[in-house]
Amino acid sequence: MFAARRLIAPWALCPSTTDADVVREWLTWASVGMEGVVFKRLEDIYRPSVRGWEKYKVRETSEAIVGAVTGPPAAPRTLLLGRYDDRGRLQYVGRTTSLARTASAAVAGLLARGRRGHPWTDWSFSGGWGSQEKLVVTLVEPELVVEVGVDVARDASGRWRHPARWHRARPDLAAADVPRLTSPPR
Repeated sequence: MFAARRLIAPWALCPSTTDADVVREWLTWASVGMEGVVFKRLEDIYRPSVRGWEKYKVRETSEAIVGAVTGPPAAPRTLLLGRYDDRGRLQYVGRTTSLARTASAAVAGLLARGRRGHPWTDWSFSGGWGSQEKLVVTLVEPELVVEVGVDVARDASGRWRHPARWHRARPDLAAADVPRLTSPPR
């Protein structure tokens, strides 16, 4: 039996379908906050703490500015990414998954250590959602633009909720070419 006393607001009921054309239509709704679809076998039931259902996330390709790295700049492990806001301040938007050696080597030659007055001086970065672990980062000059794959999930600040997937460096673009971080609607 459904136990209503366990529900805590806010929550939303989600539609369901077995029609593939309907699912394809839903996947076009990313611009209104649709992150993806969850799918399962018809006979499966929800089991808390058990991974049995799958999620297809809507993904897009985007550019961001590298503002810091984990690991040494000569062999970065992950990139901390930013975008300028409407006031011209470099804001943190997310970080990449761990870089493959080839990607790390490609980026290393394009990075310069951050100079005095870096926009992220004295900032601290979390190791992950809900984590108390602080990342050890090296600030780099916010000049290198990279192309990444991200899902459309954002937090209230407009940051990517999940790590970005490295695609390539974009030395052909300047930081000013990267789309601005827009304030989320209130």
